Amino acid sequence: MVAHATPGTPRLYFDDPALLAFEAVVVAHARVDDRPALVLDRTAFYPDSGGQPGDAGELSGLPVEDTRCDDAGVVLHALSVGSELPPVGSAVRGIIDRDRRRLHAALHTGQHMLSRAMVDEAGAETVSSRLSGAGSTLDLDVASLDERVLARVERRVARAIEDDLVVRQWFPEPEEVASLPLRRAPKVTENIRVVDIGGFDLSPCGGTHCARTALVGTLHITGVERFKGKTRVNFLAGRAALDELRARSSSLAELGALFTCGLHDVRAAVERLRSELQSTRDALGDVRARWAEGVADRLLGKASAAGSSRVALALEGEPVETLRALGQRLTAREGVVAFLASRVDDGLLVLIARGSGSGFDCGAWLKRAAAAHQGRGGGRPERAEGRLPGHVDWAALVAATAE
Repeated sequence: MVAHATPGTPRLYFDDPALLAFEAVVVAHARVDDRPALVLDRTAFYPDSGGQPGDAGELSGLPVEDTRCDDAGVVLHALSVGSELPPVGSAVRGIIDRDRRRLHAALHTGQHMLSRAMVDEAGAETVSSRLSGAGSTLDLDVASLDERVLARVERRVARAIEDDLVVRQWFPEPEEVASLPLRRAPKVTENIRVVDIGGFDLSPCGGTHCARTALVGTLHITGVERFKGKTRVNFLAGRAALDELRARSSSLAELGALFTCGLHDVRAAVERLRSELQSTRDALGDVRARWAEGVADRLLGKASAAGSSRVALALEGEPVETLRALGQRLTAREGVVAFLASRVDDGLLVLIARGSGSGFDCGAWLKRAAAAHQGRGGGRPERAEGRLPGHVDWAALVAATAE
């Protein structure tokens, strides 16, 4: 088998994208990061490039963890740390990880179809893409995409997959390249490889692809987000898409069982639960406010009787919301400084606040306390929040503060 003439290591997958085993000769030793690597006289391993991860597999029993490419186009087959390299001139047999190759081919073919559908349905050009079985991304030059457009795009791609279109991959002559209606301009000026997905999409690309679109299996858009002023589409294809859909279906079924409802009724059940939770929070807020009013009146009464403007209290197991409610009531009194704490499992929640007319710097006080006791926190002169270790004696710490 003869690989197409390209700079660097000859690539056998150009002539036979389905090739998963080959013979080669070691021509050099190299390194990829901290790992030893082999350079061969030819290879069927695809190197990480163009947004597609490199192949993995083995060379005569030595595990190839990753495949990279240097600036000269030389393919580096990265082996496990500590691998004993075969001598230069040795013959080796390469075996490509079939599942990884098929997944990447499905993702790359799916990405081409997704990019084409985005142009046709939304006028959105692809700026960049990155493929991974854990989650692939497509960055588009539009500010947003609505759900109706995404649904149309997915349907377009699904139809192309169902039509089982033939995928042709070849190196046309320069004159032919100039005449082809490519979706995007080539990134190189020579040895341009073109991928034609049955007339659905025509693009320059050096990656690995499925022989027919049915081999993509399925493509699913998993999410959309804003990214650097553009729109990033998250998607999966092939086995990765099936695994993700199965996981989501299982999670939905579990939620249905928890809510004792059908899968299509889970959303309504969650909305009811959210409404009930908000009502409970509102009621709790009312109770907390009434509690804070009563406690604040007692604490302020004691402080007035003692001729002090300082109020201190340590609670057990109360959330910071309780401290805030109490602090708000206490600092409604002019000149008051409130030192509040709540002992929780992992330490001491603290809040210091002052009323109008007081010159006490709450933020500076907490900053000093946190530094002295390996805690953290800070804030403004008017109010500060933080956390101190559980062993801190709150009453003693406050008592040591001069009026």
